[in-house]
Amino acid sequence: MVSIFIGLFILMVLAYFGWSIIWVAPLASGVVALLSGLDVYETYTNTYMQGLVDFVKSWFPIFLLGAVFGTLMEKTGAAKSVALKVTQLIGKKKAILGVLIAAALLTYGGVSLFVVVFAIYPIALELFREANVSRKLLVATFALGAFTFTMTSVPGTPQIQNLIPMKYFSTTPTSGFFIGIVTTLIMAVGGYLWLAYRQKKLAEKGDTFTEPENSEDKDENDSDLPNWFISIIPLIVVVVFLNIVKVEALYALLLGNIAIMLLNIKKYKKFVPAINEGGKGSVMAILNTSAAVGFGSVIAIVPAFNDITTMLVGISDNPLVGEALAVQVLAMMTGSASGGMGIAFEALGDTFYELSQTSGISPDVFHRIAAVASGASILPNNGALLTLLAVTGLSHRETYKDVFVVALLIPTIALIVGIIMGAMGLV
Repeated sequence: MVSIFIGLFILMVLAYFGWSIIWVAPLASGVVALLSGLDVYETYTNTYMQGLVDFVKSWFPIFLLGAVFGTLMEKTGAAKSVALKVTQLIGKKKAILGVLIAAALLTYGGVSLFVVVFAIYPIALELFREANVSRKLLVATFALGAFTFTMTSVPGTPQIQNLIPMKYFSTTPTSGFFIGIVTTLIMAVGGYLWLAYRQKKLAEKGDTFTEPENSEDKDENDSDLPNWFISIIPLIVVVVFLNIVKVEALYALLLGNIAIMLLNIKKYKKFVPAINEGGKGSVMAILNTSAAVGFGSVIAIVPAFNDITTMLVGISDNPLVGEALAVQVLAMMTGSASGGMGIAFEALGDTFYELSQTSGISPDVFHRIAAVASGASILPNNGALLTLLAVTGLSHRETYKDVFVVALLIPTIALIVGIIMGAMGLV
């Protein structure tokens, strides 16, 4: 058991101080294997690499097309056009609110978290540039809008974190409606107030917008930008085909990319450089994420892993506390909300169901608490966070303080409130 926490500590600390997760993750995995009495070479070449490869196999097409989509939106001026319109509608000083709303709407619309990152980033960058807001807050704003309440607590969200419990409790996506609404308000309002406070403090220190290292000089004439309505069509194409037509995300993104190029055909000379740049960026992004997933695969085979889950479930007489801790801690360890929840339910799903039948607490409550707990887990090794850092070009040191508050601390407070409400029968 100690080996798991030592490995996790090494991974988080080194990642926080800017060491690449690509080699830190296998290093931490080797430490875990060594201290657990596993064959280090066998663990690395089979378990770790299998976890990494499986993630790449499942997600690389999405990362590739998502990165190309974002780059085309940026290079054609479509992202800036939409950003300027959003600025006009909500006010120049409310860039954080604009990005938060955009990310939340797409996530609640069923768009994959990874797709949301790639699709909204170029627009978010322009909004922050126009409002002169420090880029350090970009990651936390994304995390709040896409990785918290719209992923786990808003009743009816189609994200997988809200769908997994249905299989075990025979519930629906809107289960635990009242708890979901309250926890959503705590996360959304509390997170936004924190980010607004941080924006003010950073501005007072003179910490405002700075251009990304790989950005080009922004000397284009705004009059040359495409019409904002035309520019938003590719985003609409992705959302509609994904959620209404119900095609695979791969096809939805492909159609979105085609839409950008058709609507900006006069800028065809920018297409190939943009596609090349997006392709290169996607490789680094998916390697960062899959490296962390490989570490989670090693954690899952350590003999003490089952002991940890058993200990967590029995830690309190309140079954909701045990469920919440099991899901939250396993999500933290594996660096994945859905992965941690999946492991917890695979090992303890029947136990949780029996508790929902014998404790007098509605299965709807167990459903909502598990979902909220899965999202209250974003440590530095989180796969979605690593993707976000790779896309934005920012580091843990620059961003994790605010991510910790809006994506771990406040969601944990919301989780505690949800547990209390569930124990009181307020479903």
